[in-house]
Amino acid sequence: MSLITIRRSCVFAKGLLFAVAFSALAGCSEEKKVEAPDPVRPVKVVEIGGPEIGRSLVYSGSVRARTEMNLGFRVAGKITERLVDVGDRVKPGTVLARLDAVDYQLSVRRADADLRSAQKQVEITGLARKRAETLAEKSVTSQSQLEQAQLAADQAQSQLQSAQSALEEAQNQVAYTELKATQNGIVTTVSADIGQVVSAGTTVVAVAVDGEKEVQIAVPETDIVHFKPGKSVKASFWSARDLVLEGKVREVAGSADAQSRTFAVRVSLPADDRVLIGMTATIDAVEDNVAPTFGVPLAALSQKDGKPVVWIVDREKGEVSARPVTVAGYGDSSARISEGLAKGDLVVSAGTQFMKDGLKVKLPETVASRFGSVSTQSTASIQP
Repeated sequence: MSLITIRRSCVFAKGLLFAVAFSALAGCSEEKKVEAPDPVRPVKVVEIGGPEIGRSLVYSGSVRARTEMNLGFRVAGKITERLVDVGDRVKPGTVLARLDAVDYQLSVRRADADLRSAQKQVEITGLARKRAETLAEKSVTSQSQLEQAQLAADQAQSQLQSAQSALEEAQNQVAYTELKATQNGIVTTVSADIGQVVSAGTTVVAVAVDGEKEVQIAVPETDIVHFKPGKSVKASFWSARDLVLEGKVREVAGSADAQSRTFAVRVSLPADDRVLIGMTATIDAVEDNVAPTFGVPLAALSQKDGKPVVWIVDREKGEVSARPVTVAGYGDSSARISEGLAKGDLVVSAGTQFMKDGLKVKLPETVASRFGSVSTQSTASIQP
């Protein structure tokens, strides 16, 4: 064998040895690659609570008396006294304010003088009629003169009645210069003060009548369909956080306000001494005729085969699986699921793009409560 042949054989043997070694190394690398675990990816989960019976409708308003009287003088004049302030309690007969009554008192004097004059005229015409009747019986005077005397007497009697009515009216005018309360209540507004000249009927004082109270709220046209008379709502109060009352819608405005384009809704409240006029109240209602839904974060929604799904964690197996759901609607940061979920389900709320059926997960000791009711969320880690 030649030297060249021997060298070629050695080179071939070395190459074969390197090829076998490289194949062995590649095989080990592939084996290690297959056995390598998936990377650990943290995900968030939420526990589904009870169903939501319709969207929550929350509006704020103020407590007011069911009956509020705007009181004003029945005559015009200049206010000389104001005897109450806002917050004062009043009862029937309490004088609230007075007008200058001098002119009306002069009217009473004039009406009284006219009445006395009419009374004298009745006496005079009565005597004249009796005289005419006596002369007519004796055929001394004509029948026409008797009739004139009777007519004058009747006219004087009518004038007397007119004078009596005028005096009573003038006396009433004097009485109307005092503004009085007619029911028990609290003064809520004072619209005029001493020295101001007001016309008849101008509101001077507003009185909230004791009794039932209510909350008035403004509802936009998009939600007014869910407020009907008799609907039950919850009323809470900013100044008394622990006070929650069951209210009922009493009245819904038939037309929207021209400026705000909202409808006035009045909610009756049960009697409670802790509820004071002017307190700020929050009315909480729900949509009518709406199917129960479960709220989940928007990030919890995914798609599989073109259909919406959520990833459910099996508590016992520690695995995730896709579950088809029906989406009833969307909110700002959540989705409402009408079918596919039940109370107690654990839903992956983040990292859904890394989920696959049968993927093992490690649940934390505590799990987040229902989405929207608890601000904290728990984290689960994917394990190999």
